[in-house]
Amino acid sequence: MTIDSGWHGSLQLIYANREDSTHVASSKAQAPLKIQRSLYPEGKAVCHNVILHTAGGIVGGDRLSLDIQLQPQTQALITTASAGKIYRTNGLEARQTTHVKVATGARLEWLPQETIVFEQAMYQQDMRIELAPGATWLGWEITRFGRSARGEQFLQGNWRSQTEIWQEGQPLWIDRQWLPGSEASFHGTHGLGGCPVVGSFAFVGQAVEAEFIEKARSLWTNDMGDFGVTRLQSGLLCRYRGHSTTAVRQWFVEVWRLIRLSFLGCSGCVPRVWGVS
Repeated sequence: MTIDSGWHGSLQLIYANREDSTHVASSKAQAPLKIQRSLYPEGKAVCHNVILHTAGGIVGGDRLSLDIQLQPQTQALITTASAGKIYRTNGLEARQTTHVKVATGARLEWLPQETIVFEQAMYQQDMRIELAPGATWLGWEITRFGRSARGEQFLQGNWRSQTEIWQEGQPLWIDRQWLPGSEASFHGTHGLGGCPVVGSFAFVGQAVEAEFIEKARSLWTNDMGDFGVTRLQSGLLCRYRGHSTTAVRQWFVEVWRLIRLSFLGCSGCVPRVWGVS
């Protein structure tokens, strides 16, 4: 690696089912990405994994690639070891690309910890999920723009995020977000409105009734931001804009627990690495 080229890291995971137990059948990692050993806090059916970024954060010029495949009847929960950090650019854009395939009867829960985008960072992330019929996806993204504790705001830089979920060649959900660093974007009504934290949580793969949407809305119990819940073609979408990563994560966790109990027939087993109960 050179200072000019940045990290070109990658992670490839294949999950397989053996005797009703999900395990990582194949794993290939290139620094700075690394996967820690598999954990089974809720039994052998669900494999929990933690992704570690050994460099501590992403800088301009970094290129990270993740390829994750779930074979039929597998269940995996993937999170990260700590909050992600996107550092100020050295003049180059950083990029992360994630490609996921979820086979029939399989389920992936993609629940990374929050990402902090530093002032003057330039970053683009692209995620494409391909669901087979009968497959399920749960995923969230929580982002803080600027190191708020230091009084930093995201007034320079560029952030893009694109998530696409497809099934048999048809789009189930496509979400494109763009925040150019500026006074208007950070403080404007049609931007962040002065709120440094945004979050999105999607559940895709099963039909959700209107009554369940109301239940998800009722789980929001504080006034530390704006929130919304939308019914998707095959699932639901939660949005947040506010000042607290703690508040949005608590809400997302409660919605996640409700989804697990109502649709997946299991309770919400919180990964120990989150440090919450």
